Amino acid sequence: MDENAQTSAGTGGAPAAKPSDMPEWEQRFRAPRVGLPEWAEDAPDRSLFVSNATGTFELYAWDRGTGEQRQATDRPNGTTDGTLTPDGEWIWWFSDTDGDEFGVWMRQPFAGAAAGRDQPAASGLEASYPAGLALGRDGTAVVGRSTDEEGTTIHVVPPGGEPWVVYRHRESAGVGDVSYDGRLLAIEHTEHGDAMHSAVKVAVLGEHSEVFAELDDTEGGTEELGLEVLGFAPAAGDNRLLIAHQRRGRWEPAIWDPVAAEFTDLRLDLPGDVSAQWYPDATGLLIAHTYQARSELYRYDLASGSLSRLDTPPGTVSGATARPDGSVEFHWSSAAEPAVVRNDRGEVVLQAPGMKPPASRPVEDVWVDGPGGKIHALVQRPAGGSGDGPYPTIFDIHGGPTWHDSDAFAAGPAAWLDHGFAVVRVNYRGSTGYGREWTDALKHRVGLIELEDIGAVRQWAVESGLADPEKLVLSGGSWGGYLTLLGLGVQPDDWTLGLAAVPVADYVTAYHDEMEALKAMDRTLLGGTPEEVPERFEASSPLTYVDRVRAPVYISAGVNDPRCPIQQVENYVVRLQQRGHPHEVYRYDAGHGSLVVEERIKQLRLELDFALKHLGLQDRRG
Repeated sequence: MDENAQTSAGTGGAPAAKPSDMPEWEQRFRAPRVGLPEWAEDAPDRSLFVSNATGTFELYAWDRGTGEQRQATDRPNGTTDGTLTPDGEWIWWFSDTDGDEFGVWMRQPFAGAAAGRDQPAASGLEASYPAGLALGRDGTAVVGRSTDEEGTTIHVVPPGGEPWVVYRHRESAGVGDVSYDGRLLAIEHTEHGDAMHSAVKVAVLGEHSEVFAELDDTEGGTEELGLEVLGFAPAAGDNRLLIAHQRRGRWEPAIWDPVAAEFTDLRLDLPGDVSAQWYPDATGLLIAHTYQARSELYRYDLASGSLSRLDTPPGTVSGATARPDGSVEFHWSSAAEPAVVRNDRGEVVLQAPGMKPPASRPVEDVWVDGPGGKIHALVQRPAGGSGDGPYPTIFDIHGGPTWHDSDAFAAGPAAWLDHGFAVVRVNYRGSTGYGREWTDALKHRVGLIELEDIGAVRQWAVESGLADPEKLVLSGGSWGGYLTLLGLGVQPDDWTLGLAAVPVADYVTAYHDEMEALKAMDRTLLGGTPEEVPERFEASSPLTYVDRVRAPVYISAGVNDPRCPIQQVENYVVRLQQRGHPHEVYRYDAGHGSLVVEERIKQLRLELDFALKHLGLQDRRG
């Protein structure tokens, strides 16, 4: 279809005009957005996608044949975790309590029904943290569950039958995939105790399921290498499993047939990380290539071994899927251009109704010498600034830590640009996308390694004339919030103020209160529990350095957060209060962030007000 015949999410006609009295930064948050549609494997006209068209991120059902769309979920704090059964008859979605991530799977008919259409999807299973889900064509579901008491359990839920356990272990694990015919189950696990590097088991599903094949790159070497399940081949009787490995120091795809015990290494001549998924006819792979904070797509033909690049603009593809008709749909954006769902034929596939978000500023690449090698930073300069600076500058630190900032559209950084700030984002050691060695470098000196890289980029920003050293803001959410609080104490002379959202503030208390999967990650990062390696937890905890903090501190936290629980934040705040240190705290009724648009706007407005007040700057919101 052409761009004049775009499909809109939800109800509504032509895009509404942008309110003249609404600042552009708020428009970017309020403008309706849509995610990449997932489609049912055996009913490709039935799709499921996420949108914030109502002001809260929820799941939407879309019948492509009729064009009909409907909102499938409606909860005060939003819903984003859902999937379709292969036949497209049912929508499964995860129901937690106010963002605490602890709950059960529900389901409803795709076509919708009267009130009360939602029902428990896996009867007999108690609430837990989710650990993966795979839905078979015969109605069988494989449900992964994680609890503090039991670790990880994976249950097989036959249609109309009682659930039974196919896998259990104290360490973190998860459902990988179920084969097309439902015979084989792939499980990712970390039984070896390294939560950053998974191994894979494959079992035959049945009343007496047993593991018959294993692939474990952590054995037999001094370096632990991770594996990831990408999916079984979408064809009956085809036992091939697509995986990702790190045997050459970066993520690359390979094909493993656990039945025939055959491993096919796909050596693709592409720098950076490479992931893949099957084309629906199983004759090729859709390749996602990520390199230096940008991404692109390719088709790899399995018969010929040829690699063909698909037409995607420079920027970031945050998700892609190959359709049965051979087309590829993808979710794309750049730092300057808002996100759009289009296909490789140049057509816009899905577009939300209402106003469109204003564009923002392009990103510049900066490479800075650091103690562990070249550090990649992404820099944006405000429009209408005087010359090349210096500007008040915010270092917006990404979470994860196994994540990376990319050339992608984001309403938060764009808001700071609108207020005259330069924005710097650092892909510090621990970030993905720069090889396994870069990602794994932060072990044992957690937080301190990342701050060395952030500090090196800060020095560049000041010496280059970009940043005003008297107006430097350290900011971030989740792991970025943790690094913000840690940085304010470890580097007290470097930062003018700090903005920490859902942070780790007291590492020992956080460890004891957080969800089990994150306990496993912390044991991997720090080499043990707080009782086993107390000196490492002390060295990496922001609470250790709270009395050295000089900059005013703003903290926001979700009271139901299972990842960075509220009590450890309160412990840090008490120490600030005891010192009489300037700070503000905002607590909100949600989990690890919010899916409600107005709440996100409120939080950013509070951060802006705090920064402008303490930096002595004028509010430029209009």
